[in-house]
Amino acid sequence: MGLIGSAIGAAGAIFGGISASKAMKKVKANVEAQKKQNKDWYDRRYNEDATQRADAQRILTMTEDSIRNRNRAAAGTQAVMGGTEESVAAAKAANNRALADAAAQIAVAGEQRKDAIEQQYLQRDAQLQEQLNNMEAGRANAIAGAVQGVSKAANSIPF
Repeated sequence: MGLIGSAIGAAGAIFGGISASKAMKKVKANVEAQKKQNKDWYDRRYNEDATQRADAQRILTMTEDSIRNRNRAAAGTQAVMGGTEESVAAAKAANNRALADAAAQIAVAGEQRKDAIEQQYLQRDAQLQEQLNNMEAGRANAIAGAVQGVSKAANSIPF
């Protein structure tokens, strides 16, 4: 391989290393952007108020409507049949317990949802971190290959 061939070999190795490094930087930036999006998603979803979600609001509204209807029925029964104030108060207390139970169930479901969101976030974050680690290993190999190519080219230069 002559002097020109060795110089071309060295230049090719350097150019290949630079090109690989540029490509790795783009891919790394892309994965880091995905990590940020994953974190933003986690922060947004994990910190949502479970009682403000549409499904929870529907349950609470339906429970409150049911309670209002039962309270009216209890008051009507008392007026027509002469029930006691205690019976109306007991019905209202039972209805209030039903509302509290519905809110408690929503809170439990919200905690389970948070656990699932956290698991999903951690799994995705680990996958993205593994990609970054693999890229760093690939980058190190590319640099080592470029250095080796330059060394081979330099060794083949006739002095």
